[in-house]
Amino acid sequence: MELHLPELHKLILFIGASIVMLVVPGPAVLFIVARGISQGRLAAFVSVLGVALGSLFHVVAAVAGLSALVTSSVLAFSIVKYVGAAYLIYLGVMTLLNKRRTTADPKIESKSLRRLFVDGIVVNVLNPKTALFFLAFLPQFADAAHFTEQALLLGAVFVVLAIVSDGTYAMISGSFGHILRGQPRFLTAQRWFTGGVFIGLGALTALSGNGKK
Repeated sequence: MELHLPELHKLILFIGASIVMLVVPGPAVLFIVARGISQGRLAAFVSVLGVALGSLFHVVAAVAGLSALVTSSVLAFSIVKYVGAAYLIYLGVMTLLNKRRTTADPKIESKSLRRLFVDGIVVNVLNPKTALFFLAFLPQFADAAHFTEQALLLGAVFVVLAIVSDGTYAMISGSFGHILRGQPRFLTAQRWFTGGVFIGLGALTALSGNGKK
């Protein structure tokens, strides 16, 4: 069975965009860092695995839904791609406008490793923004003709990159995690950087068309 890989430039753009978004601390990273501070690196790494499994759940769900849409109508899929691009721009604008400080509570109850793993899954699975993100993100880099296999591959790549990125935060959180929490300048820089990434990715997608040759 022949494997239809995404075009090289799309794969490179996907990896680059994924890395940029993953290295910017969000709720999952703050969750991991908080666990690293309170219970050590092992607890943080277990939380990383739980978060990754939650992400994988969203990848599979997004691909299943979008694959059905591609099968029924390529036009509808193209519309979803443009709606997804608009949603990414919306996320960017809302991120820039949101000046609320998001911090992790330093007083965290100690939990078993099994509970931390389950909590990591719940953090991602029950987050509707994560589901919407994958629905908006994956279609931008996969061809409609071979969407399922390409989107699953890209989703797997994203999860692996997330494990590496989150694992790095887990490794250093015991020593440096407090720097990532409660710092106004850091949070402001994070907000502008994240918002710019979302807006740029959405604009690039909208301007590039539907990706057909």
